[in-house]
Amino acid sequence: MKTKRFMAVALTTALSAGALYGSVATADTLNNVLAVEQQKTTAAQSSQKRIDKIAEETGGLLQDFKVVNKQIDGLRVYNRQLEKQLANQLAVIKDLNESIENVTVIERQIQPLILKMLDSLEQFIKLDAPFQLDERMSNLEHVKKDMDRSDVNVAEKFREVLELYNFEAEYARKITSYGDTLNVNGTDREVNVLQIGRIALLAQTTDSKISLAYDKEKRAWVEIDAGEYRRAIMNGLKIAKKQASTDIMTMPIAAPEAAQ
Repeated sequence: MKTKRFMAVALTTALSAGALYGSVATADTLNNVLAVEQQKTTAAQSSQKRIDKIAEETGGLLQDFKVVNKQIDGLRVYNRQLEKQLANQLAVIKDLNESIENVTVIERQIQPLILKMLDSLEQFIKLDAPFQLDERMSNLEHVKKDMDRSDVNVAEKFREVLELYNFEAEYARKITSYGDTLNVNGTDREVNVLQIGRIALLAQTTDSKISLAYDKEKRAWVEIDAGEYRRAIMNGLKIAKKQASTDIMTMPIAAPEAAQ
């Protein structure tokens, strides 16, 4: 009996020990499973972070791509506009080159024309009534000197010549007076000269006793009737000096010649 009880106790102890060992083994397996799951979860989280990062980078790249595309479209439009402007500039350059070639030809033709105009103007002044002769010849000589200057272009030279012609044209449209010295009866006398356009050129001594008129045919100053024209010349001098209002003047004017 004692032997059976002992065997029963031993069997019970053995079963308990086996059960305890099985429990311990099951716990270790569960821990291993949990550890593996934790590793998987950690790996999944890392993968998700990498995926999120890649998605974020991809979204940024896509946005950059869209911005660059817009810039490229803008550059294409800008380049097309530049091509049009370039074509227009090339056309302008072509026209300018042709104009430069034409200017060179025109300059060769204008220079002789300017010199002829100056020669003609000089002859005209010498043949014209001798009013303000010193001033007119001085202006002419000044322009003639500019013709030999290399730093004055043809356009400026031509402008100066035209300006001289305008000055000469202006003389025919105004009444002026100025002081001068004339030889009167063999004696130099101070006179007041009255210029009425190119119609009449008159003079009167400063004491108003002698009156003269320029005779274009004789190309000389001739004395005129002081009684008849003395007062008229005095009034004309006042009008020229803006000391009297414009009025009718009786002056010795040569009758125009009939055209041949």
